[in-house]
This record gives sequence, structure tokens and C-alpha cells, in this order.
Amino acid sequence: MIGIGVIGYGYWGPNLARSVAETDGCRLAAIADFSSAALSRAGKRFPGAALYQDPQSLIEDSAVDAVLIATPVATHYALAAAALRAGKHVIVEKPIASSSDDARRLIDDADRRGLTLMVDHTFVYTSAVQKISELLRAGDLGDVYYYDSTRVNLGLFQHDVNVIWDLAVHDLSILDYLLQEKPLAVSASGAGHIPGRQENMAHLSLFYPSGTVAYLNVNWLAPVKVRQTLIGGSRKMIVWNDLEPSEKIKVYDRGVTLGDGPEQVAARISYRSGDMWAPQLSVKEALLTEMEHFVDCVTHRKEPMTSGRCGLSVVETLEAAMLSLRQRGQPIDISPVRMAS
Repeated sequence: MIGIGVIGYGYWGPNLARSVAETDGCRLAAIADFSSAALSRAGKRFPGAALYQDPQSLIEDSAVDAVLIATPVATHYALAAAALRAGKHVIVEKPIASSSDDARRLIDDADRRGLTLMVDHTFVYTSAVQKISELLRAGDLGDVYYYDSTRVNLGLFQHDVNVIWDLAVHDLSILDYLLQEKPLAVSASGAGHIPGRQENMAHLSLFYPSGTVAYLNVNWLAPVKVRQTLIGGSRKMIVWNDLEPSEKIKVYDRGVTLGDGPEQVAARISYRSGDMWAPQLSVKEALLTEMEHFVDCVTHRKEPMTSGRCGLSVVETLEAAMLSLRQRGQPIDISPVRMAS
């Protein structure tokens, strides 16, 4: 039985703590938070867990075998590094760290100590993303032409990161998992409308070696909440609306075909409009799937689907996007980060 401690009991920490408590093979051993009010709430909800105001005390607790970190991004590296030094397995809330250098240090430290390092890219574990991955691997969509995502809502404004690091990070992790390739370059533009705050809206364009392009629209200042993604392929297309209570994914047998005749290109294009179907999706909560996966990885020494290396890839893209943002959308090559020609 793996004893797990949760550091941070604010917005996301309670969800992590609950998922630990509901997962076989592990138990919620401890919770840490600087706020006495947060600890009071945690104690009422999980009376069997030890409570600490000092995260280091949780890390040093011998009953804790693994640490879940749900704190501001700027604290991720120090807490994760301390946990790894203490011989604990680690899950870090997205993104893994505030810089790629720190992410690499965590990966090296975990590898050297033989510990599991995983990033809480929750969307990868949703039944919707798993089904889309299955369709892609089976070749149902053909060549992937584009990924077009709108992820907007009113708030929550973050005090330490902008909307790219908060919302676009979800799509970057999903893209890494679905496409199984890293982007060559990224272009980003955005704006901030609240004095003293970072960018609250942004548009990103990502370019992949296979020819796939991805367009991400993220915004904290939208009148409605939208979570919709279009994926266009040479054979079929997908509409994924994550706010739909049912039929979150719809697969369309639609597209265009270019004929072989001597006519001009426009005259040779024919349109295909076939059936639509909505695949059956599991209703199991993604966090429970993720926690079960973490327990399995720790127990059997497996590489997590959202490993530290996946987290590093996402942070490298975020850094390039920020460089592009500061240069008004100049495309930036990724790894090594440099201006694209």
C-alpha cells in the first residue's frame, strides 16, 4: 500500500486528495498547506490523514512514499526536488516546472534515484483523449491536417502565470500524446487587459514535422465557457466538445478529394459528406484513471504516460511561445529555442 501525501489544499489539491482516497493500492497519508483554514477543511474531509503546515514535514514523514504537488508553479521545482532527495515518488501539477532547466534537473534526479516522476496532465487520462488516440492509431482519420482548439472562460485569473501557462498547457500535453511528435516551431500573440496582471488571452500556432498544424485560442476574459476542439484528417474529422454531458466526441466522415484530371485544382475538388457517429466513452473520472496509472507505474517501475520527459517537452514549447509572445508573434524554433527563418 503506497502512502501518498498531498502538498497544497487549495483549488486542485482537494480533487487530488479525493482521488488518492478512492484508489486501490494507495492511501492518503498526509496533507500539507500553509493555510490553517485549508488544513481544517482537509481534516474534516480526511480525518485519517496527518496534517502539516510545513511541506518539508510531510516530505520527511516515513508514512509518505509519494508526494503530490498542487501548489503555484514557481514552487514546483523546489518541492519536487526535496521530495526526490527524500526518496519519494512524485506527481507534479501541470506544468512540471517554471523552466526547462529545472524540469531537466528533476528528470535527472528521478532517474538517478530510480523514482517515478509524473506530471498531472489530467486531460491525457480522459476517456475522450484516449478514444481520439485510439482512432488516430487505427488510421481512421488518415493524415492529421490540423488541431484547432478553443479553451476560453471567465477567470480564473492566476497570480503567477499567464493564460498560456494555465490553459494552453492542457492542449500542448494533449498534442504531445496524440501526435507523438514534438512541434518544430510556435508562434504566439496575446494581450492583458487587467492592470498588474499577465496576458489573459492568447492565440498560438504550432507547426509539426508531419505537416500537422495546431491552433490554440485561450482566454480568461470570455463571457462563456467553451471547451471545443476540431481535428481534421484526410479521411475523417472529429469534433470534441468537452462540456457535452454525452456524445463528447463526434466523428464525421467528411472531407475533400482531389481528382486526377487535367482541370484546374478548384474544378478537381469534390466534397465528401458521409455519416456522423459518436463513440461510446467510459464515464470513469480521469483523475481516478490517472491515480491508478501512477500506482501501477510505482509498483511495476513503468514509465508514466505523462512522465517528466513529457512535462519537459511541454515546458520547452511554453518557453518558445513566451519568446514569440514578447516578439509580437515571431515564429520561434523549438529545441534549441531560436527564431525561425
